[in-house]
Amino acid sequence: MNDTIKGIHHITAIAGNAKKNYDFYTRVLGLRLVKKTVNFDDPHTYHFYYGDKVGTPGTILTFFPWEGITPGRRGARQVTEIGYSVPENSLDFWLKRFEDNHVTYNKPSEKFGEQYLSFVDPDGLKIELTVPENPDNRAPWTTKEVGLANATRGFHHITITSNKIEATAKILTDVFGYKLLAQYVNRYRFITNAVDQAAIVDLVEVPSEIAGHVAGGSVHHVAFRVENEAILMHYRDKIVNMGLTITEKIDRNYFYSLYFREPGGVLFELATENPGFATDETVEQLGSGLKLPSQYESIRGDIEQSLPKLN
Repeated sequence: MNDTIKGIHHITAIAGNAKKNYDFYTRVLGLRLVKKTVNFDDPHTYHFYYGDKVGTPGTILTFFPWEGITPGRRGARQVTEIGYSVPENSLDFWLKRFEDNHVTYNKPSEKFGEQYLSFVDPDGLKIELTVPENPDNRAPWTTKEVGLANATRGFHHITITSNKIEATAKILTDVFGYKLLAQYVNRYRFITNAVDQAAIVDLVEVPSEIAGHVAGGSVHHVAFRVENEAILMHYRDKIVNMGLTITEKIDRNYFYSLYFREPGGVLFELATENPGFATDETVEQLGSGLKLPSQYESIRGDIEQSLPKLN
């Protein structure tokens, strides 16, 4: 049994206007809308899943778009950056693309020997495009405007900002099997050798930083990947034994999940690889229809009327 945490499964964030979010991620960034469904707890709100061709774990960025939500604020006790990997020599393409599409960005910089370009999406979510030291050979989703030479390959890292990293680091090392790879000033890079990509978590320690506010443009939670339900429940036992509160297993239709808040305050999820996104649509059809969990099919008409139009 491959009973390891296999890096990042998906990241879920909060947006405002659904159409702006959809247009930005599918057109400007060139990601595929893998699944269009609704928030299981708020069915009159979309839940968008963006990723590669099939929604491979490690490529999936999801959003709850709540119209009119107040902007969030980056700070402690939060995931404060999402990192995608991009090919060598692609940053000039992205700089021009961001200029042409009026995207706010910073000049390219470097950390841990890797070049990166940071920018914010229409809601202020901070994202970095990183050229990894070792080339990322994952097959990307491409579009007419974002081709193979420049397309994002999936997640490179996430950054968590904390007042004190010790307890969060203990979850990463003692439970998830990560190890400390490097440190630069107050940034500590942890990595798992269970997978080649989507394997990095950076912890940034800022003792005086006030807690952030999770709202528009904020990460809601980060999900870590396990192979199946048996391994999922194995990790539930480990987390319970550490004295932390964790949910029962939840069926999210495309994966099974557990949720707990790590000691630094960030909501963590564990999510299975199975069954995947091609359960209610073929691979070719992914993202083309509104897919509802069974409990909401009886009110489909009402839901469809209430959701914003994307086209």
